[in-house]
Amino acid sequence: MHVGVGSPASGRVSRSVDPGAARRWAVAGAVFVVGELALRLYWIAGGRWAYTACDRTALVDPAGGCGADRVRTLPFWAGWGAVGVGVALAVVIGFAIRAPGRAASAASWAASALLLVVAFPLHLLFEVPAALTGRPSDWRDLGARLALAAGGVLFAGLANASGPRPGPAPAGYQPVPRWTRRWAYAAVALPVVGWAVPHGLWVLGVPFGISERKLDEIQLDLSTETGLAITLVPPLAGLLVLGLVQRWGQQFPRWVPGLGGRRVPRLLAVIPAGVVALALVTYGVLSVAVFVDQLRTGDLQWSEVGESWATSATLLVFLGWGVSLGVTTTGYALATRPRLPPEPADSLPGSVRPRLERS
Repeated sequence: MHVGVGSPASGRVSRSVDPGAARRWAVAGAVFVVGELALRLYWIAGGRWAYTACDRTALVDPAGGCGADRVRTLPFWAGWGAVGVGVALAVVIGFAIRAPGRAASAASWAASALLLVVAFPLHLLFEVPAALTGRPSDWRDLGARLALAAGGVLFAGLANASGPRPGPAPAGYQPVPRWTRRWAYAAVALPVVGWAVPHGLWVLGVPFGISERKLDEIQLDLSTETGLAITLVPPLAGLLVLGLVQRWGQQFPRWVPGLGGRRVPRLLAVIPAGVVALALVTYGVLSVAVFVDQLRTGDLQWSEVGESWATSATLLVFLGWGVSLGVTTTGYALATRPRLPPEPADSLPGSVRPRLERS
């Protein structure tokens, strides 16, 4: 059974929702919500498995959750606040199943955006490579963020399945606007010039834009392998932005086994790029706000800023990187958006059909 959207009488092409696909995504989303609710209720009851306090205590013990077992009062958003959000997500799932359409799809997209922003994938971009190179890491925090990111993907799938089916994707490669290419090149250059170059110099022992004391602290905290991973991952990830303005971002290259020549799913490019852009902008704005407030209150002196200007400039790099990636993603989305087929003459109002027939 398909739920129709639009009608011939309205002069709009009828599109439908696939309830089977929406139901499958809903079940997967429900499993995620139930798991999160069970974990939060377990914490509220006093358990601390998978719980971390590394963002709230001064203890340096990431492997042990920074003293998570000592926490007696659970923060609101880790406990009852998260339970409330879980209930709201369950309502969204029920809405998408009972009344699929534009409203349900919009609610599911909002839920997806919330989960992906809370997961803060930018943190994973640095912490996962560092953990893989042997640096002690808070596996509880990384696992929680990965779970939230997975939940965001599930709700994005639900949003796509519960909304009206889009028109057919345009055939072949669709060139992006020229302004999109310019922003894409900026999105590639910023993590190289603003991140990889200074961090690479610091790994090599060159105090570029920072004091000798700050350099000693960095080298003491990071091993060479971890430093190289943190230095190289962002610019390598930034190279993927080129896919938003090149043919291989819309069609899999011929040499890709099983996928060569096929069209790249639009959401496979738009969702990750959009989420990372939003995370970068959010981080940049909040970091700049904290930086300005520290200057205002005197917690940070201009002399300190001048002494380590490269670390302060990194805040603007993240903000600029996020904006350029966001604009590039918008250009890609516009170029690849589904095109509705021309309306058949029989579905047009009677007053319009004769004029078209005469033309």
